[in-house]
Amino acid sequence: MASNGEERRSSSPSWAGTGTEPSSTADSTQLDTTEDFEVLEEEEEDEDLSELPPLEDVGRPPAPPRENAQPAGEAAEDPQEWLDVLGSGLLKKKTLVPGQGVETRPRKGQDVTVRLKATLEDGSVVEENPALTFTLGDCDVLQALDLCVQLLEMGETALIQSDAKYCYGVQGRSPDVPPNAALSLEVELLAARDAPDLELLSGKEKIELANRKRERGNFFYQQADYVLAINSYDIALKVITSSSKVDFSPEEEAELLDVKVKCLNNLAASQLKLDHYEAALKSCNLVLEHQPENIKALFRKGKVLAQQGEYREAIPILKAALKLEPSNKTIHAELSKLVKKHADQRSLETEMYRKMLGNPSAAGAPGKCKDKLPWSIPWKWLFGATAIALGGVALSVVIAARN
Repeated sequence: MASNGEERRSSSPSWAGTGTEPSSTADSTQLDTTEDFEVLEEEEEDEDLSELPPLEDVGRPPAPPRENAQPAGEAAEDPQEWLDVLGSGLLKKKTLVPGQGVETRPRKGQDVTVRLKATLEDGSVVEENPALTFTLGDCDVLQALDLCVQLLEMGETALIQSDAKYCYGVQGRSPDVPPNAALSLEVELLAARDAPDLELLSGKEKIELANRKRERGNFFYQQADYVLAINSYDIALKVITSSSKVDFSPEEEAELLDVKVKCLNNLAASQLKLDHYEAALKSCNLVLEHQPENIKALFRKGKVLAQQGEYREAIPILKAALKLEPSNKTIHAELSKLVKKHADQRSLETEMYRKMLGNPSAAGAPGKCKDKLPWSIPWKWLFGATAIALGGVALSVVIAARN
């Protein structure tokens, strides 16, 4: 487990994502009035997404830290070229202190521990962590860090310059990182080890790990990076649903289920943002299998069906959600909008049917419709049919008489 590093990270929301865990009751009873996402800002500290910005541009690296005068001196004596990590000039790495060889580089999926110092272009320190631990390749930290640590050798100290795209971007991080601010990261790789076996995690460890992945998904959701949000929620769900060789207490089982429901609800919200309606519907249904009266799942399922034009199916689902929480303005607004759309849809279908039947103006002359009903047979036709029938009877009589 990466518990030590993660505990330190919890005090540095810039790298970990969010803060402390909220109550499950609040999470399951309210909806954000402006977004169809899990209520992370208004009622749950744990799911507060306000600190989740994108990434920032990086200018020239600041002067080497004074506290590390020796490494900086070594770098000055033996300068090395910058490595263009992505080939675009947006993410660069330069070795300050050489490591122990290429074969000591960490692998994706391993838990790594690094010493980190992040500064703005003016030299202001915005982040400092002597032992930050995270799972490499899971996007648990800024992308600039996640991408470049894979290139570090054990014991290596490197300077990383990253564009906004791979750090905090247009949102920045209040109050210390302004929007589109350039960052320089000084990183030293301290350790790398295989991630723990999920089957051997205790209930508490599994809950903590799943929550960290979920919080990271919340981070990406707030950044509007819904693909990475889905990735983080999927990782959290894999942790929760993995088999275990350890017995959990009833309380731990209940808490794992609560985290699972939150992940599925947020996963559905992310999928809905990407117009992945079938996937979002599946996520909602999985929540409702565990909690048939989960308001968020009902609300999102109604929205998914509405997006698919299934108004008749969506309306009763939203009514069920509103019955559970009559004062919820978000559900009220969505239901009212849906009822109007359904009425408009029915009017359009009715008009289309009238045109198909060759009576586009029937709405203005309802009396004429009755004349065109299948059982409204013109009297001329009826008279002619009667005459033919009588003629046939007379002819039969004449033929019989002759015989």
